[in-house]
Amino acid sequence: MDSFARKLPPSFFARGTLSVARALIGTHLVHRYRGRLRVGRIVETEAYLGPRDRAAHSNRGRTARTEVMFGPPAHAYVYFIYGMWHCLNVVTARPGTPHAVLLRALEPVTGITARTCGPGLLCHALRIDRRLNGIALSGDVLWLSPGSAPARPVRIGRSPRIGVDYAGEWAQRRWRFFDRDSDFISRPAN
Repeated sequence: MDSFARKLPPSFFARGTLSVARALIGTHLVHRYRGRLRVGRIVETEAYLGPRDRAAHSNRGRTARTEVMFGPPAHAYVYFIYGMWHCLNVVTARPGTPHAVLLRALEPVTGITARTCGPGLLCHALRIDRRLNGIALSGDVLWLSPGSAPARPVRIGRSPRIGVDYAGEWAQRRWRFFDRDSDFISRPAN
C-alpha cells in the first residue's frame, strides 16, 4: 500500500483541464473507507470546461450545487444524478474558473469487488457519495496517487464525451480520454 501513499500535488490540477484529464489516465484513485483502502487505476476521464461548455454543470452559472467547481483546484465535486448515482469530478484550473474532470472508469487494484466501468458504478464501488463533495484531494480520506511505475506504457485514446447530446456542438468535443488497452472503460471508443 505504500505505493499509493504518495499524492498528486495541487499544482498537478492547477493547469489546463484537457491536460489534467489526459494525465489522470494511469494514476490511482484512493479512498480510505472505514479504515480500509479502496484503490483503482483511472482508465477513463472526461473534461468539462464551463461556463461556456454547454455540457458542464457550471454552464448555468454559480449555484449551490456547482459552488465547489468555482473554488480552488484539487477538490472533489460529487453530485447525485437520476435519483441513484453519485459521480466524482476533480476540480481543475484556477479559482473562479469552473472546470472539472469526471472520473468515468477504474481498473480495480485493491479493496474493490464491484464493477467500476462507469462514473456511477465507480462511486458505488468506492463508497463515494455527496459527503465527500468539496473535500481536498490531498488529505487522508480521498486522494489521487501516481502509484507505482506502470507495467506497460499507457496508450491513450480520445473520443466525444458520453451522454451529452443535449449540448449541441459541445457534445462533439473529443474531451473523453481512455486507456486503449483497458477492459474496464465504460464504452468502446466511438
